[in-house]
Amino acid sequence: MSSSPTLVWFRKDLRLNDNPALTAALERGQPVVPVYIHAPDEADPWAPGGATRWWLHRALQDLRAALAERGLPLVFRQGPSAKALTDLVQETGADTVYWNRRCEPALIKRDSQLKTSLSDQGLRVRSFNGSLLWEPHTVANKQGLPFRVFTPFWRHLQSLPVAAPVQLPETGWRAPEQRVASDPLETFELQPRPRWDQGLETRWDPSLSGASAALEAFLTGPVNRYGTDRDLPGKRGTSRLSPYLASGQLSPRQVWATAHAAGLASSKDAFKFLSEIGWREFAYHLLVHFPHTPEQSLGDAYRHFPWQEDPALLRAWQRGETGYPIVDAGMRELWHTGWMHNRVRMIVGSLLVKHLLQPWQAGARWFWDTLVDADLASNTMGWQWSAGCGADAAPYFRIFNPTLQGQKFDAKGQYVRRWVPELAGLPDKHLHTPWETPPVLLQSAGIVLGKDYPKPVVDHKAGRQRALDALALNKQRNAERERAL
Repeated sequence: MSSSPTLVWFRKDLRLNDNPALTAALERGQPVVPVYIHAPDEADPWAPGGATRWWLHRALQDLRAALAERGLPLVFRQGPSAKALTDLVQETGADTVYWNRRCEPALIKRDSQLKTSLSDQGLRVRSFNGSLLWEPHTVANKQGLPFRVFTPFWRHLQSLPVAAPVQLPETGWRAPEQRVASDPLETFELQPRPRWDQGLETRWDPSLSGASAALEAFLTGPVNRYGTDRDLPGKRGTSRLSPYLASGQLSPRQVWATAHAAGLASSKDAFKFLSEIGWREFAYHLLVHFPHTPEQSLGDAYRHFPWQEDPALLRAWQRGETGYPIVDAGMRELWHTGWMHNRVRMIVGSLLVKHLLQPWQAGARWFWDTLVDADLASNTMGWQWSAGCGADAAPYFRIFNPTLQGQKFDAKGQYVRRWVPELAGLPDKHLHTPWETPPVLLQSAGIVLGKDYPKPVVDHKAGRQRALDALALNKQRNAERERAL
């Protein structure tokens, strides 16, 4: 029997459990060489952002330790991926390469080319689904076309079986007798310089045990109030599992199976949470079937939208200095922790693309660099939803009032006071409208508007009207283009 090793190429699947590629390699009964290849350029123009790199460094440290406990050294190599894999085949005598599939357009193309190239070299190459409940190419509407609306997509998914998580075998954990050289993890330069990550360090545990603990903590408490608490940023009402799903330290099948095993699927609140896993599936469905969407709107109607790019407005938004407390709280939470509450993501997105008329791509880029849960599919779908130009999007004429949103979802101001402490002394009644607060109350709270806290960068009514005017102009220009054809 051949003893040629199997290479297991880790990517965004940084876990042992429910890892189909790893399990299949172990079941072969041959030595296993796990490898991670750092090749960010191959994901251009969506190479990992700063917060993702911070998470990746720690996730790789943890994966290396977990594999070492089982007797498998994790090999680190620099890209290009094709050269790194070919070098490892030559160094180890491997005859098989396994990996779990990626769904980003640039990486689908790369992996397809790699599979052909490696197969032509006589290698056995196989890829697996390790990141989704249902792969996009297996899901279609009654006409055989991709879904573009979530509700029928989700209804259809509920009629499909969900595969159980792949069980990790106890045997087969055997490394090659000869040591395989590995680059130091530090050569990937994933750590921020200078160090700006203190808030991330205190907020997150980017480890497999952290992923398990977060899932257990959510399913044993907050999930039972998810239907209401998920919209309240001042409460711990959401799962905060997204960074673990984004890095692959947790799989959607694990989340799905754990919730069902706990008997939660029949709960209205838990079902609402599981539908959010459905939204993640929908995001990947859109990304795979419409690969242009990270850069361009899904539909033609918004391809030439009259944005008014303004670096000063964009910077005020990025810094959390818009003068709208709920927006500024969200942007500061993002910068400090690498995460933002989902309700607040919708509010800050609406302000940027509608009140400020900044292109949704600018918001997507900022989120990509600052979110620890940055995920190309979800990020793209979310921003196109905010801009009204994607599948199942909020209509462009639906414009969030940031003041009313703050008053409704942060009525007592726990969230704003946490992230905009200069406003903490204001009473609840005026917390979300400091520009309308009586001068005596501002003085008693130690606030000078325009100095301690900014005035709104745009009046809500004026911003709303400007957005509607831009929408009307866009429709007019589209009509003119149609007539010119």
